[in-house]
Amino acid sequence: LTAAAKTTGIGILELSTVFDNIKPDIVVTIADRFETMATAISASYMNIPLAHLQGGEVTGNIDEKVRHSITKLSDYHFVASESAYDRVIKLGEEPDTVFNSGCPSIDLAAEVFANPQFDFDLYKKYGGVGAHPDYSKGYWVVMQHPVTTEVGAARKHIEETLHAMSMMEEPVFWFWPNVDAGADGTSSGIRSFREANKLNHFHFFKNMEPDDFLRLLVNAKGLVGNSSVGIRECAYLGVPVVNIGSRQNRRDRGHNVIDVDYDRNQIMAAIRQHAEHGNYPPSHVYGGGNAGPNIAELLATVPLRFHKTIAY
Repeated sequence: LTAAAKTTGIGILELSTVFDNIKPDIVVTIADRFETMATAISASYMNIPLAHLQGGEVTGNIDEKVRHSITKLSDYHFVASESAYDRVIKLGEEPDTVFNSGCPSIDLAAEVFANPQFDFDLYKKYGGVGAHPDYSKGYWVVMQHPVTTEVGAARKHIEETLHAMSMMEEPVFWFWPNVDAGADGTSSGIRSFREANKLNHFHFFKNMEPDDFLRLLVNAKGLVGNSSVGIRECAYLGVPVVNIGSRQNRRDRGHNVIDVDYDRNQIMAAIRQHAEHGNYPPSHVYGGGNAGPNIAELLATVPLRFHKTIAY
C-alpha cells in the first residue's frame, strides 16, 4: 500500500520535469492506475490541458477512486461506453468535452480477431516455468490480480482459483499477477501451491506482448480470473470469461462473462457452463475497433483549454 502512494509522489516529481522540458500542447492519460494519477496532477498544476481516456467506468479496487478523481482533473474525456459517457456528465463535466470514442485496446483486438492464427511457439518465445502440455486441442488462461481493498485475503483468493484449475484436465496457462498491493500474498500462494502439487497441465508466464496475448485468448476455451481484459477485449473477441470477485464490480460487460465469488466450486461450475456453450458473438460494448482514429481526430480539433467549472 505504501509503495503505490510513494510511487505516485515520485511520478509527480519526475513528470513535472518532463512536462516543463517538452512543453506539450496537451497531455493524454489513460484509465485508473496510480501512475495515471501522477500524470493528471502534474498536468493540472502546470496549466496543461489534460485528456483522459476510459473515465466514467465503475469497478472495485482503489481504481474506482482514482478514475473519478482524474475525471475531475481532466479537461477532455474520451470514454469507452455509453454508460461511462452518462456518468462523466453526471460528475459535472460539460457535455461538449465528453466523447464516446470507444476503447483503444479494442482496436488491437479487432486486428487479432481478423487474423487469429498462432504464428509463434509459446514456450520458445516466452519461456516461463512448469509443464509443457500439448495445447493443440484447447486450453484455459488464468490471470488474477490482488484486490487493493482486500489485501489481507489475497492468498486465500488465489488458492481457491488454484484448487479449481488443478481439477481441470485441459492445459492451463497461468499469468503472474501485477504489482498492486497484495501481490505478495497472491505470488506466495501460487509458489506454495506449485511446490506442493503436481501440476502437469500448468505452465506459468510472466507476461506477453499485447497482440500475442490476445491471440492466445482468442484461441482459448476461456479466461479465468479478474483482469479487465476479460471485460473489455474478450467481449469483442467473444471469449468465455469466468470473472472472480470484486475487482471488476459493476463494469459494463458482454454476455461472455459469468461472475463468481472466490469459491472453487462456483469457478468450476462456471467453467463447465462456458465449456458447454463455447464462444460468444462479439460485443461492441467498448467500441468497434476504431477508437484510435476517433481520438486522434478529436485531439487535432478540440480547442485547447485548462480551466473549467462544474456544470451544475
